[in-house]
Amino acid sequence: MLVGSIEAGGTKFVCAVGNEDYQIKDQLQIPTTTPDETLKKTVEYFQRFEVEAIGIASFGPIEIRKSSSKYGFITKTPKAGWEDTDFVGFLKQYLDIPIFFTTDVNGSAYGEYVMSLLSNEKIDSLVYYTIGTGVGGGAIVNGQLLGSVGHPEMGHVMLKKHPDDMNFAGVCPFHGDCLEGLVSGPTFEARMNKPGKEVPLSAHVWDIMSYYVAQAALQATLILRPDKIIFGGGVTSEKFLVKVRRDFSKLLNDYVEIPKLEHYITMPEIKNNGSATVGDFALAMDLLKR
Repeated sequence: MLVGSIEAGGTKFVCAVGNEDYQIKDQLQIPTTTPDETLKKTVEYFQRFEVEAIGIASFGPIEIRKSSSKYGFITKTPKAGWEDTDFVGFLKQYLDIPIFFTTDVNGSAYGEYVMSLLSNEKIDSLVYYTIGTGVGGGAIVNGQLLGSVGHPEMGHVMLKKHPDDMNFAGVCPFHGDCLEGLVSGPTFEARMNKPGKEVPLSAHVWDIMSYYVAQAALQATLILRPDKIIFGGGVTSEKFLVKVRRDFSKLLNDYVEIPKLEHYITMPEIKNNGSATVGDFALAMDLLKR
């Protein structure tokens, strides 16, 4: 059996074909240009294979309610030219197979969940944040993706400002100093006029950011009580998470019991940003099992 994965990002689409063991058999990167051009190339790729279902993990916001006339659409995205794009509908014109449609972070969360089951970690729930050009979050609760009237927008929660960051307005065009507005990659340019990769971890800005990321982890802990919280994306590193665990521990103040911090707040198990691809394969296979 072959299934497909589309990790649809604002810069590139990563299309892949895999088997029931989540092994990638073929993969192609397609630059994200216009919807028509990008989606046509995506269709042409999958027409080369006999895939039985496809899982899509897309940038958003997206419409996931099947009762909505806009189901399968990318909706109010800041990505130029992509607002109100009928993603699933376009593919369905050419590919008569089941398609699962969710967010990029939901795909990653599900991939990490599946991998935990394969490694006999035996967890029931997890939260996955990605911190990069933007910030997003997805959650698995009792083995199911979280969200009913829409998908979670964990990157846009409001936070308590760090005392040394009170004058920073944030970069989110919708909310200013929400989580995304305070810790996404572009905040380095906004604060320091240089990209994050040029800022050493010893710089105080990383302590400010770890304070915010720790607050996000605290919210997820107290609201969802997951077995683990995973941080991926270009801004995240294991050394940064050492700071996050430190600040999280101070904020939590032993209020509730959690696993050991190094096992609770972690980097993704799946390397090379492959979490969403594995998640897409799994979600596609779940469709076929139904």
